[in-house]
Amino acid sequence: MRVLVLGGNRYIGLHLVRELARRGHDVTVVNSHEVPLPSGVRRLHGDRRVPGVLQEVLQPHRDAFDVVYDNTSYVVDDLLPLIELFRGRLQHYVFTSSTAVYRRSFVHPVQEDFRRHAADDDDRRKAYGVGKVRCEDHLLREHADGGFPATVLRVGHTLGPMSPLASRDPAFFARLEAGRPVLVPGEGFPALHLVHVQDVADAMAAVAGNATAVGQAYNVAGPEVTSVIGAVLLMARAVGVPADVVHVPMEIARSVHPPLVHWGEALVGGTSFSISKALAELDWVPRYGVEDGFRDSYAWFAAGGRDQYTFDWTADDAVLAQLGVRRA
Repeated sequence: MRVLVLGGNRYIGLHLVRELARRGHDVTVVNSHEVPLPSGVRRLHGDRRVPGVLQEVLQPHRDAFDVVYDNTSYVVDDLLPLIELFRGRLQHYVFTSSTAVYRRSFVHPVQEDFRRHAADDDDRRKAYGVGKVRCEDHLLREHADGGFPATVLRVGHTLGPMSPLASRDPAFFARLEAGRPVLVPGEGFPALHLVHVQDVADAMAAVAGNATAVGQAYNVAGPEVTSVIGAVLLMARAVGVPADVVHVPMEIARSVHPPLVHWGEALVGGTSFSISKALAELDWVPRYGVEDGFRDSYAWFAAGGRDQYTFDWTADDAVLAQLGVRRA
């Protein structure tokens, strides 16, 4: 199929581009930063954050694609130029959303019809999730009202190679390699539902050409659930060193900025997500469990990925000093 990927120059987008090319699709990316791409993949240069750029870049190509993957929309205004350009011209518009759309639930695993944040919730702490809710609602209304072929993928916390955020796997690997303490809020027991970035790319690629997925939303998460402390110890196992874990009292952990760990679940409690709908309706089965995922992530980090990051342990050291923990 003829595929356009918005983004495609790092992490989920780049894994997706590689997977689509591997499956034999005709792939074009539009993004603002050039990176090495698979042979045969075309690139259009454009920064969608600049008003009018997407229309200018894509207008000559509006009949050139069967599927559009939108990895970089966060508010409804991001969607509007693409909907206008491609309405009536696509088989599929695949929108990357997030499990951050969901409200806290007393029942797990969270399924696709569980409560999401209210679209009019202006709490700044929820801005990312609420923005995705508004995008989902707009796309699914476009589908209901006019047949716009949207599919929503609610992606969970990712792990794996090429993270753009040092605070995900890379910072833990770096601490472990350096023999630094790893600070964990409380006992670290909240559930953590992670998904390997390649499994996300596989799920996304599985949507192309799948008519059943049009008008649907799917959770995309891994096949296993761990805990915050479990993730730390599995990363230590991947690195091949013992973890020097320091448990930080919650009253202190909640006051630290930036947070001690990337996952908000560490402070507010864990969540797990049902992937039964995706397993049933998409030609997709996750490849990576949690331990295998961290091993793969560390293999990339150790092979040179670490050179892409810089790390600052000032905040860690301040908390250790507050706790009266002396380092050798």
